Amino acid sequence: MLQGVIFKALSGFYYVEADGGTLECRARGRLRLDGVPPLVGDTVSVAVSGPGKGVVMDILPRRNAFTRPPVANIDQLVIIASGALPVTDPFLIDRMTAAAHSRGCRAVICVNKCDMDDADALFDIYSRAGFITIRASADTGQGRDEIRSVLAGRFSALTGNSGVGKSSILNMLAPELGIATGDVSRKLGRGRHTTRHVELYRLGGDAIIADTPGFSSFDADSIGMMKRSEIQHTFPDFAPYIGKCRFDDCLHISEPGCAVRAAADSGAIHPSRRAGYERLCREAADREARKYN
Repeated sequence: MLQGVIFKALSGFYYVEADGGTLECRARGRLRLDGVPPLVGDTVSVAVSGPGKGVVMDILPRRNAFTRPPVANIDQLVIIASGALPVTDPFLIDRMTAAAHSRGCRAVICVNKCDMDDADALFDIYSRAGFITIRASADTGQGRDEIRSVLAGRFSALTGNSGVGKSSILNMLAPELGIATGDVSRKLGRGRHTTRHVELYRLGGDAIIADTPGFSSFDADSIGMMKRSEIQHTFPDFAPYIGKCRFDDCLHISEPGCAVRAAADSGAIHPSRRAGYERLCREAADREARKYN
């Protein structure tokens, strides 16, 4: 029995790096029946079934796992955004940063296409909220060194809406990869899904990074079945004010004496972040209502 890491998942096959070689594997049927399919980034035990072939027998305990992007055991989620076509909705970023925080990994915002639009609004929202926020351009090389520094020594996953340039950023960092990229539809204002699967790449500085398929909307289970009372703790810019409200169980929506709302009203918390938080809370309330009806 060998132990290795899944570096690629494609069409029901898992490509596991183990002892300096790569094994093409199927998953043991029990894993599918248990509803715990292997994910890229999983450390797994593999039974060799032939030359270069194997079967994933077990998944070792995970530090974290995501459904979108479907990866496990990452140190940080690097969210690629854009102020140019296709413009990224801040709520998608709020959803992803909340998902990252809830799973104990760091969120980094990389605003691409700054040669076309500086995306001052997006940069202001997330740098003020305390996130590492990088301006970049895959076309000009802007931000290359800063991104490399953030990735060094970590296992990261790139994610973002389709067309923002995730694969282009990877090509900027490592041109030898030659990853396929696509154009953005001017009519629809979104990109074409050039990345069809999740795959890990090794970069310099002991960095491992996952390129993931883009999306046009971020699914509700990206932050799981988190309760409304838990969502506040995924907003690091709220942290200085939590516990200072009049009521201990304050949800920071409409309660009197709310320190978070007062901070938002004073400009200490960006209005967009407050709006994103309230929208996530409404979604959680809807899920809770459906659960008990």
